[in-house]
Amino acid sequence: MQLVWLGTSLILGICILLIDANNFFSWSFVIYAGIIGLLLVTIALGTDIKGSHSWLVLGPLRIQPAEFAKFAVALLVARYMSSYSFNMKSMKGYLGVAGIILLPVGLIFLQNETGSALVFFSLMLMLYREGMPGIILFAVVCLATFFVVGLKYAAVIFLGATVVGQFAVLLLVLIVVIGMVLIYRRDEQTTRLLIYLNAPVLLIGILLNAFGWFVFNLCFLQIGMLVVSSIYLAFQTLRHHTSEYVLIGVFALFSVGFLYSTDYAFNEVLEPHQQIRIQVLLGMEDDPSGAGYNVNQSKIAIGSGGFFGKGFLNGTQTKLKYVPEQDTDFIFCTVGEEEGFLGSVFILGLYVALLLRLISMAERQRSAFSRIYGYCVVSILFFHVFINVGMVLGLLPVIGIPLPFISYGGSSLWAFTILLFIFLRLDADRSQRR
Repeated sequence: MQLVWLGTSLILGICILLIDANNFFSWSFVIYAGIIGLLLVTIALGTDIKGSHSWLVLGPLRIQPAEFAKFAVALLVARYMSSYSFNMKSMKGYLGVAGIILLPVGLIFLQNETGSALVFFSLMLMLYREGMPGIILFAVVCLATFFVVGLKYAAVIFLGATVVGQFAVLLLVLIVVIGMVLIYRRDEQTTRLLIYLNAPVLLIGILLNAFGWFVFNLCFLQIGMLVVSSIYLAFQTLRHHTSEYVLIGVFALFSVGFLYSTDYAFNEVLEPHQQIRIQVLLGMEDDPSGAGYNVNQSKIAIGSGGFFGKGFLNGTQTKLKYVPEQDTDFIFCTVGEEEGFLGSVFILGLYVALLLRLISMAERQRSAFSRIYGYCVVSILFFHVFINVGMVLGLLPVIGIPLPFISYGGSSLWAFTILLFIFLRLDADRSQRR
């Protein structure tokens, strides 16, 4: 069956190369609207397969519209951002891009297809290339770190009444705020004042708790310190006539709200199987026969392959079906067992070569539309490879996304083919596009 998918993908790629490149710009909104309609139909009429309500069954054919939404979003985002009225530094520009991306993300979440929905957030890499301030990307990384630290140590108490997870995150927020003032504003005076304002107060609070003179939750003290620091930064905004100080203060307050919303997000938004996967990854739970089974078996398979591997179709773990989903989401463990370390490095090397080549092609485009679309392709492929290999090695949570051009499945193969060949067609016509 995979040969059928490969053959039809080849035909699909050739057909795309024969289309006038201007049509991809002209029809981008129509393609996007069609995919949104298809996602809505999937929510209403889709079939449940392995807990995901994201499949349309048409006789012997099963289609997953969420896969095709990737190239549709990439096309419309590229068209919107390449328009003359678009301004990367304006709020209107950010809201427009966010709306295009988040609409299909919400519909895919409703289909219980979390992995495919998370892929769209990889487009932040493209936005960074197109001028999005690095501080936004840094803030996203910080929030992810806060989530992990707050969750991992949420049940640990010290000094009588303080939750370690919350205390550590609030301390990190304070350190990041001070660091941002120093790095982005290069304001040593304000940096020193924030340190002199917060360090003694926090030290006194720790000593009061440690000696039992006055036991209380240090997190309340930290929140108060962050509020006072944010007010001071707002005053600095008025004094220096720049918005950067107040934005740093807003980040501090937002981080506090984010911290206390993580419990709700983890317990109410994530599904039980997603919760246990994250807990197993962070070492909060040990479930080798349940949620951790796939990753355990995957690592055993990869490790048993050694340096040279066991040979094509000779892998015992994969041949005897010890690894679930070894043809789709966990196919990289099959590569590791049969082809060993050398084969795995070779496959990863091919992906690196492909991504570097796509970046080179994106940089040589003469039109903003083609360049932006090219970086969308790079971002999506990088995210798929990074997350898939990371989860197979047990370094990232299992979220279930295919390995591009290797995992079994028609929808993903067709979608990646369309995504890539549209860019090849745009690149072939680059001399005529401005």
